[in-house]
Amino acid sequence: MGRPSEVRVRVPASSANLGPGFDSLGLALALYDDVVVSTTSSGVSVEVSGEGAAQVPCDETHLVVRAMHHAFATFGEEPPGLRLQCANAIPHSRGLGSSAAAAVAGAVAACVLTGRDVALEQDALLQVTAGMEGHADNAAASLLGGFVIAWETPGNTAARFHAVRRDVHAGIAPVALVAGVESSTKTTRGLLPEVVPLADAAFTGSRTALSVLAFTTAPELLMAATEDRLHQGYRRPAYPESADLVDALRASGVPATISGAGPTVLALTSDGTLPAGVDTTGFAVLPLPVDTVGAQVEIG
Repeated sequence: MGRPSEVRVRVPASSANLGPGFDSLGLALALYDDVVVSTTSSGVSVEVSGEGAAQVPCDETHLVVRAMHHAFATFGEEPPGLRLQCANAIPHSRGLGSSAAAAVAGAVAACVLTGRDVALEQDALLQVTAGMEGHADNAAASLLGGFVIAWETPGNTAARFHAVRRDVHAGIAPVALVAGVESSTKTTRGLLPEVVPLADAAFTGSRTALSVLAFTTAPELLMAATEDRLHQGYRRPAYPESADLVDALRASGVPATISGAGPTVLALTSDGTLPAGVDTTGFAVLPLPVDTVGAQVEIG
C-alpha cells in the first residue's frame, strides 16, 4: 500500500488483570477513542475533545504523539508535520486503559502513514505500545480485541512482549461501574509487596489458569476464576468504595473485579444488568459489550 496523508484510528478501552491475572489478562470493551492524523508540512498540532480535553497537553508531549514518534522509529521515515484530532470517550485514570488506547492509536496511525499493513505488523505494534506501558495486557486488548493472555520475555529486546487473543463466550456481558474519582497506577503499584506468601501465589496462579477457561468456554466458572490474592487486597486502601462494591456484587452472585489499577469496577454479568439492591452511588453504570476487533483503521 502507498503512504496515505490521513488516517483515522478507532481504539477500544480495556480492562486488565480481571482479578488474578495481574499484568497478564486483558479484555477489550466497546468504548472508543477516535484519532484522526493528517500529515502536514511542519510542526505538530493537537486538538482534543471529550474525556481529558482540559487536562492533556496539546503539543509534542501528548501521548498519541509520543507513541507515533516511537512507532516511526520502528516503521520508517517520519512526516515533516502532523495534525491530530482526538475525540476521547475512555475516561482517564479510571482503570479502563486510556493510556494504552492512546499508545495503540498513535502506533497504528504511524504504521499506516508509513505505508505498512497493520495486520502484518501486529507484533511490532505490540512491542512499541507495551514497551511504553511496561506490560502488555491493556495494549494487547486494545490492539487485538477480545480476551487476551499476555506475557513477557525479559531481556529479549527484539520480542519482549507477547499476546494471544481468544474469543469471549457469548454469555458474558460486562458492565463497567466507573468511579467519579481518579486513581494513579503508580500509586496503586506502590502498595504491592515485593514478596507474597507461597499459598497466595499458588491460589492466584490456579485462578489465572481457570480464567482462560471461564472467559472463553465456561462462564459459570467466573466467580471462582476472578478470585485474587495477589494485588486487589493490598490496593484496597487506594479505592475502599470500589473494593466494597466488588464485595457487594460478588455477595449478590455477580463475578466482579477491580478494573486494572482502579477505581472502576468490572461486573461480569450474563445479561448486562445488575441485581437489585446493590448500591452503585458514586459510580456511573455502563454496560459495555466486549469489543471483538480491536484497533480499526480508516484511510482518508
